[in-house]
Amino acid sequence: MAQKGLGLDGEMISCSICLDLLRDPVTIPCGHNYCMNCIESHWDTEEEKRIHSCPQCRKTFAPRPVLLKNTMLAELVEELKKTGVQAAPADRRYAGPEDVACDFCTGRKLKALKSCVVCLASYCEGHLQPHYESLTFKNHKLVNPSEKLQENICSRHDEVMKIYCRTDQQCICYLCSMDQHKGHDTVSAAAERTERQRELEGTRQNIQQRIRDRVKDVKVLQREVAVINRSADKAAEDSERIFTQLIRLMEQRRSDVRQQVRSQQEAELSRVKELQEKLEREIAELKRKDAELEQLSHTEDHNRFLHDCPSISALRESTHSSSINIRPQRYFEDVTAAVSEIRDKLQDVLRQKRTDVSPTETKVGVSPSEPKTRADFLKYSREITLDPSTAPSHLLLSKGNRKATRMREQRSHSDLRDRFTRPCHVLSRESLIGRRYWEVEWTGAGGVCVAVAYKNIGRAGRSHECIFGRNDKSWGLYCGGNSYSFWYNDVETPVSGPPASRVGVYLDHSAGVLSFCSAGETTTLLHRVQTTFTQPLYAGLYVRSYGDTAEFCVLKQTEVTMMTL
Repeated sequence: MAQKGLGLDGEMISCSICLDLLRDPVTIPCGHNYCMNCIESHWDTEEEKRIHSCPQCRKTFAPRPVLLKNTMLAELVEELKKTGVQAAPADRRYAGPEDVACDFCTGRKLKALKSCVVCLASYCEGHLQPHYESLTFKNHKLVNPSEKLQENICSRHDEVMKIYCRTDQQCICYLCSMDQHKGHDTVSAAAERTERQRELEGTRQNIQQRIRDRVKDVKVLQREVAVINRSADKAAEDSERIFTQLIRLMEQRRSDVRQQVRSQQEAELSRVKELQEKLEREIAELKRKDAELEQLSHTEDHNRFLHDCPSISALRESTHSSSINIRPQRYFEDVTAAVSEIRDKLQDVLRQKRTDVSPTETKVGVSPSEPKTRADFLKYSREITLDPSTAPSHLLLSKGNRKATRMREQRSHSDLRDRFTRPCHVLSRESLIGRRYWEVEWTGAGGVCVAVAYKNIGRAGRSHECIFGRNDKSWGLYCGGNSYSFWYNDVETPVSGPPASRVGVYLDHSAGVLSFCSAGETTTLLHRVQTTFTQPLYAGLYVRSYGDTAEFCVLKQTEVTMMTL
């Protein structure tokens, strides 16, 4: 009854700041009512300006008014609450504390739709119509509602700042350009904005290209993760299969190898994922920067654009793609080959009833130091035989397929795709993985080539693809008379050294080391290669002249040493 009798509704007793019923109502000097906490909080935000305003009518007060509770209004609110009065729903047309209000509305102000940088005022939809309809406002610039229009006014001359001084890097008015900025490099703010906009677009294009590059790098790393996982899984499976053949003697060693493989896998994945996360963080940062620049590029306020542009344009140093070291996509194949080597070595030991074998502990992927003496080399020696299916018709194999002699007459043989057809080349039956040492003894005036090659080296014709050292699939040391020369990928390297009829070859496949040395009374290094081998290698021989011979020597090992992992 009280509500009906007084003709009041929820809007009349609601706070325009919190839009709820008044709590501890106060009346400020302009006559508007607010919750005490609401108006105090509003004035706290204006404290730096030393001027305090009414959120509804925008009237200002200085000094800050002292607020006293309006007891009559408080009692009225409490009485009306008993009748079930609720706060009036917010009318979204009116300006709230966080909105830009229309400067021409009286009473409760509507939200501004646009601000005019010429009039330095903000307008609601109704008060904005003259700017659209009257020719007087034809050249006025309308922007999104802003409370910072006063920043466009020169504090000294009270004029709009439409000029940019490049000398002092600031916006000025036309009177400033004739006064303290006289003789400076000045352009219109719009022209400077256009130029800066072009620079900004260039920066954005750079960022977007860098994003594409980083995304591409991440995909490369993801593929490497897949390769690492596949390679590690295969190595673990192969090692498990081989070790089951000698489970009683090798149980502890099998456990060690599996742990080493997983440890290396974990280390490799950790390295790749750390770099991947770094790239993803850089991508996120670049996207954020791009979003900031895009937002800035759409800012219609020239002065605001020029003010913010220098502070967000700087970019952090990029992670160059060259810093991403993608290793050859072979991580654990050497482990499988080394385990096979252990099995073969152990079988030989068992045949000879040798039980004093003790493996040297070496971590996966860490190459031991290179041998220095012939005795050290001999630890890695193993019998190598020639593969008859690769020998051409002019080569005669003997001594258990260890010796090759070049003949004038051709031998009849079946046509096999692995056979060299014209060069007197022949490859070993055994593949070479891990650490190996062998020696070749040769006789004759023409000389020989002692080589290693991938299995997919060419076999037919006389093209360079079929000749040791004349392609990227083989490495060869040519020995003849008192001279040597090394060939790889059709590039010759002269080699000096003492003449010798026996040449030793040392290979560390995983470390990419290939060394040739004279193997007479003293061992002299002739040539050393440091590279990356991507496939198993095979020992090769080339006999130059008729009657000349080349033979894999039977080497006496001072001790049997298992292939280290």
